[in-house]
Amino acid sequence: MTEVAERPDLADYRRATVSALIERVGAGAIDRDERDEPPVDAIAEIKRARLGALRVPTELGGGGYGLVDVFRVFIELGAADSNVAHILRSHYGVVENLRLSAEARGDDSAERRALARTWLARVADGELIGSASTELTAKAGAQGYAYETAVTETPSGLRLNGTKHYTTGSKYMDWLIVAATDVDGSTVSLIIPTDRPGVTAPDDWDGFGQRFTASGTVRFEDVAVEPDDYFGPGGFPRDNLPYPATFFHVQLNAMIAGILRQVTADAARVVRDRPRSFYHATSDVPAQDPVFHLTVGQIASQAFAAESLVLTAASALAEAYDAHGTDREPELSLGAALFNAKSKVVIDELANRASSELFDVGGGSLVRRSAHLDRHWRNIRSIAAHNPKTLKAVAVGRYEINGTPLPNQGFF
Repeated sequence: MTEVAERPDLADYRRATVSALIERVGAGAIDRDERDEPPVDAIAEIKRARLGALRVPTELGGGGYGLVDVFRVFIELGAADSNVAHILRSHYGVVENLRLSAEARGDDSAERRALARTWLARVADGELIGSASTELTAKAGAQGYAYETAVTETPSGLRLNGTKHYTTGSKYMDWLIVAATDVDGSTVSLIIPTDRPGVTAPDDWDGFGQRFTASGTVRFEDVAVEPDDYFGPGGFPRDNLPYPATFFHVQLNAMIAGILRQVTADAARVVRDRPRSFYHATSDVPAQDPVFHLTVGQIASQAFAAESLVLTAASALAEAYDAHGTDREPELSLGAALFNAKSKVVIDELANRASSELFDVGGGSLVRRSAHLDRHWRNIRSIAAHNPKTLKAVAVGRYEINGTPLPNQGFF
């Protein structure tokens, strides 16, 4: 588990401290990209600083950040290094679900609330919790099927076997929440330490973007399962939420918005630092060329629009979470999911355009590997592919025309 040499007071862990930490993460991003180097040291510093505990309530040792503030941090992380932001994606989603369970009203049991608080206290100590759910034998995002990853009885006790895919960040996590089929055929959630014998994360993700996110497979081979590994009655708290995946998809949009912030900064820097222009340009000085002003202005405006859409969806989700366990929760959760779906359709269009228009502020030198500008398009394209905008647009159109409910499982 994570060793915490010193424990900063997250109650005072506000914007200046967080921004300084994220700036340090971003300072090494280009060098890591050049060397094909995973951000191991960056994640280690994030653990020491307990950045993953920003949303944990202050009474449990966390930062007590509001939901919109956390998405602002995610945008900032996306600008610094979208790989690092993506690695932390599952963790922040897990924390959110634990927080909701710990504060739940209504039918949630006292045992369940206490268990959630116990795990939140671990997060407050700097530990990171990831997720291992997806299997390739089911449709993307589907729920309610029998997992091939299963717990079985053996002469040596309970054992877990199976392979999970698209386990983003797993290599860097202290714990993994594993969806599995139990010995009686029911679906269960287990929380397994990543250093337990039989758990391997080979880091075999081979995507052209988000290359260092450890988004490949995790294998469980005769992993011992103890009674305390089960997440109490009723499974993981995410299963009790309407539109449980909205948080995770606002995160994806936030990462893209962060990359666009960096695209804007890079476009402005290239023009500002460029010593020469084309002989037929409208100005001999690139920084004084109105054509470049137009291009950078358009990119900056698209970045602003993306960020504004993310924060609008985040505000709607915060309102839904504030109503957790009340009669208003279903309606507000639907509204948040709808806001996010509409945002994605627009943000994907803006982001892919802006990351391509970046190359219009210079010549052939900008496509050199040493410029590291291609990473923006590759990363945006990879993040956007998680959930095609065409399917989002179809679902939004059906809702607007016929009132058809939005899909409400894992990938919406």
